[in-house]
Amino acid sequence: MEANGKRLEIEMADISGSKFHMVNAEASVFDDVNLAKTQIHNVNMSSMVLDDVNMSHISISNANLSGLELKNANLSHAVFDHIHLFGTEFRNVVLPSEEFGNYSPDGVYKPVVFQQSDLSNAQFINCNLSNLDLRDCNIDGLRINGVLLEDLIKAQQ
Repeated sequence: MEANGKRLEIEMADISGSKFHMVNAEASVFDDVNLAKTQIHNVNMSSMVLDDVNMSHISISNANLSGLELKNANLSHAVFDHIHLFGTEFRNVVLPSEEFGNYSPDGVYKPVVFQQSDLSNAQFINCNLSNLDLRDCNIDGLRINGVLLEDLIKAQQ
């Protein structure tokens, strides 16, 4: 890790358990970084690229993640609360289902949760979305493998 003034370069680092509070990380790039058990609150992460990132047990709240590119990431036990994901792309992201062992220490299954979040125009590409929990979210324009979620729901009825 290297800090240059207010700029930070992180490459192949373990910064798990970190806390980001009231940070502007717009257009940042995290590649091959361990962010497990990290808390992110009141952060602007728009246009950020996260590639090959471990985000298990991450907690993100009150954050702007619009235009985020999330690729090859593990979101096991992740919680997203009051976030803006307009135009975000999730590609090859692990959103574990019961079959893949996303359990808390007490043995209870915990899905990935998006609460009161704006998922409009977000895209999930090649992601396992079984048991994904979307609570009170705006899903207008949300696409899964290029197909609108509304169309997928209609096709199953």
